[in-house]
Amino acid sequence: MNETAGYRESADSGYKAWLGYRRPESGRGGQYASWCTAVVSSEEHPLIQTAAAELVRAITALTGMTPQTGAASAAGEGPCIVIGTIPGGPPLLRRVFGVDTAGRTGADAAGQPGVGTAGPNGTNAAGQPGAYTAEQLGEEGFAIRYSEAEDCIAVGAARPAGVLHGVFHLLRLMAAGQPPAELDVLEQPSNRLRMVNHWDNFDGSIERGYAGRSFFYDDNRFLHDTERLRDYARLLASVGINGISINNVNVHRLETLFITELYLPDVAEMAAVFRAYGIRLFLSVNYASTLEIGALTTADPLDPQVQEWWKRKAEEIYRFIPDFGGFVVKADSENRPGPFTYGRNHADGANMLAEALAPYGGLVIWRCFVYNCKQDWRDRKTDRARAAYDHFKPLDGCFHDNVVLQIKNGPMDFQVREPVSPLFGAMEDTGQVLEFQITQEYTGQQRHLCYLVPQWKEVLDFNTCAAPDDAPVKRIIAGTLHGRQHNGIAAVVNVGNDANWTGHLLAQANLYGYGRLAWNPELGAEEIAEEWIALTFGGDERQVKVIRGMLLDSWRIYENYTAPLGVGWMVNPEHHYGPNVDGYEYSQWGTYHYADHHGIGVDRTVKSGTGYSGQYYSPVAELYESPDSCPDELLLFFHHVPYTYVLKSGKTVIQHIYDTHFEGAEQAAELVARWQQLAGEMEEGLYAQVLARLQEQAEHAKEWRDRINTYFFRISGITDQAGRTIY
Repeated sequence: MNETAGYRESADSGYKAWLGYRRPESGRGGQYASWCTAVVSSEEHPLIQTAAAELVRAITALTGMTPQTGAASAAGEGPCIVIGTIPGGPPLLRRVFGVDTAGRTGADAAGQPGVGTAGPNGTNAAGQPGAYTAEQLGEEGFAIRYSEAEDCIAVGAARPAGVLHGVFHLLRLMAAGQPPAELDVLEQPSNRLRMVNHWDNFDGSIERGYAGRSFFYDDNRFLHDTERLRDYARLLASVGINGISINNVNVHRLETLFITELYLPDVAEMAAVFRAYGIRLFLSVNYASTLEIGALTTADPLDPQVQEWWKRKAEEIYRFIPDFGGFVVKADSENRPGPFTYGRNHADGANMLAEALAPYGGLVIWRCFVYNCKQDWRDRKTDRARAAYDHFKPLDGCFHDNVVLQIKNGPMDFQVREPVSPLFGAMEDTGQVLEFQITQEYTGQQRHLCYLVPQWKEVLDFNTCAAPDDAPVKRIIAGTLHGRQHNGIAAVVNVGNDANWTGHLLAQANLYGYGRLAWNPELGAEEIAEEWIALTFGGDERQVKVIRGMLLDSWRIYENYTAPLGVGWMVNPEHHYGPNVDGYEYSQWGTYHYADHHGIGVDRTVKSGTGYSGQYYSPVAELYESPDSCPDELLLFFHHVPYTYVLKSGKTVIQHIYDTHFEGAEQAAELVARWQQLAGEMEEGLYAQVLARLQEQAEHAKEWRDRINTYFFRISGITDQAGRTIY
């Protein structure tokens, strides 16, 4: 499904994703029509102009009429939608939010112009709707209010970024059919940094990309496809993303030059597109740049020449990109260079870069994916799962304030099922970013349906027990548990130049869902699914019910026919697609299941194994230490047990393996039948592309079923109690 002429306007391609602004069903978004006759916006800030343009674009698509704008609507007379900052926006906006036309609102705690003196819920002393404070709105928050008195719908914020986010949220509510008279919204993002990481290479390939090639680069040149970049920025901004790194963390020779004058003009051009949508651009950098492009003989972070080189380089970058976000760094991992070469630690390396960026407000996002990738499979004590904690926990408090550690959600590598990384909660004095993988490297590579929001919800809600009260991961990355200034969330993105962006049309739900969770981790997986379906396919209740059920069931279905009880890596090496039980069993990568004719699993206990379970706070450590208390779904991650071990479900391990793989294959086939219920109820192109992917998934699930079951039948010698065919 590569690029073809006209796909950008085709309703069959999926290119418009959730921003297609479909004409609403009767009684839904159509109830906003009377206020869509005019858009009132008077501020010249680029983000507010972007917001106004998006609102006009959406209204035109939703209603078929073009609203009045500019001078024609400046007075705000008659029904309208008014947007802007408070109190700098149109007088109508200020009246709706209880600010007088002179803008007399006092000042906030920082001495900046305030936005009113309302109570905690935007009400004045009399309990009537009033103005929101700058603290309530924050840098990116917004308020949406319907005013009967002024006959308008208002979107207000303290800063322009909030206006943009508020407009996209209003459009979401319109699509959902929220009654206008009930509009009274106040929102702030939970996480300060909400970022996507691209693993795009300059040659146009994408590492772990499953949706075509890069639309940033091709043949070692920038593509300058401004239209597609702008549409992509719209998708990201619509779900609240505010940061993007545009190149692979494995920085190759030519990408190392991105921080030089040879390519900085091209990078700056991309930054300008994303800036118009409130998204700051970051670059992945080569830690050894001083050696490769700097004419130095060392990359030692304590060497004054190295420090000075990076300071000059930072100054150069910010001349081209004044709002440059900073560096993403993968160091001392999987053969990438780093400070270990010079006998230094990761704080030494990160802090050197942080000092160079600090004068400009830049961040160093330092990845914690650091482990020995040349492990001897005979060694039962060296445990890859321990590595991140062992490397970084001793350095807590040693990093500069503008260093943020990027920690994968689990200790291994985005498997279908892993425990949450014990680093969360352990780094009390260090900023932390949670890293997810939207691109489906180990979850079907966007050829299989696997809605990942339920998995991410489990991670975000996981109680680390790092504090006496509730200490879930979502509080840690929001900075509310330990009070760090720079925290947040990042994810390896799943887009490419396929016409529908994500290869599998339904994989768009993962990109949408990630952004919504990054903004508000309290949202439910079902709620997010319903939003995405309504925006993408329309609000038909039958479609919503069928697609929602498929999405919510899909992670468990995929887990059923692939990875049993927390064991991962049963995939073909290198490309990671398809079943291969022993594919990594004797490799250097430290990814073992230790299956023999007695049992399976990795002993990670303190008592007799690698000691990994002891990296968690009590009582989580004790929960995982004993097979009796360890959750079934993680049993084989923490324990080596006999095939006859009885799970809490009452089944033996071997019978669980057989049953889930048979069930998973059946469930994958049922996904096809469930989708076929929607034939004729949407654009044929959308229906057909999803059907083809689901049919492939159903066939591949049989392959998984037969290979996994046959392997364990042959190695254990234990038959299936149900007498089903195992080869």
